[in-house]
Amino acid sequence: MSKHNKNHNQLSHSHSQPDAVRMRIDKWLWAARFYRTRSLAKEAIESGRVHYAGSRVKTSKEIAVGDELQIRQGSATAMTEKTVIVEALTLQRSNATAAQILYSETEESITRRAYYTEQRKLANLARPDNKPNKKERRDLQRFRKNQD
Repeated sequence: MSKHNKNHNQLSHSHSQPDAVRMRIDKWLWAARFYRTRSLAKEAIESGRVHYAGSRVKTSKEIAVGDELQIRQGSATAMTEKTVIVEALTLQRSNATAAQILYSETEESITRRAYYTEQRKLANLARPDNKPNKKERRDLQRFRKNQD
């Protein structure tokens, strides 16, 4: 046997495992690509950003097809909350298009996220597009000085 034989210590992953009936919520969040790693999914669950049936859950909570989850993602300024219904379970993480098959977002959640996105855009309209240059800063200072 050659010392370069790649297959001698590897398990065979060619056969696909049947879809699970129930699985841990942290594994599902990772497989559905809500979080990049399972440890980030675990951290989100423990910090209360993932709710099952309206209440906080533990990392080991098992979910099934048809369950409803509320998931908060993002930073404090751009927080988004999604309400999703579990459509399928899988033990493997795959590409983003395959991950979208695992859940469906509720219509109420979609409209709520669109509303908050629009509100954030409107709040940013008050800001100028760029910083003032030297002349504009001097003009602003003169204007403020004359106001007093």
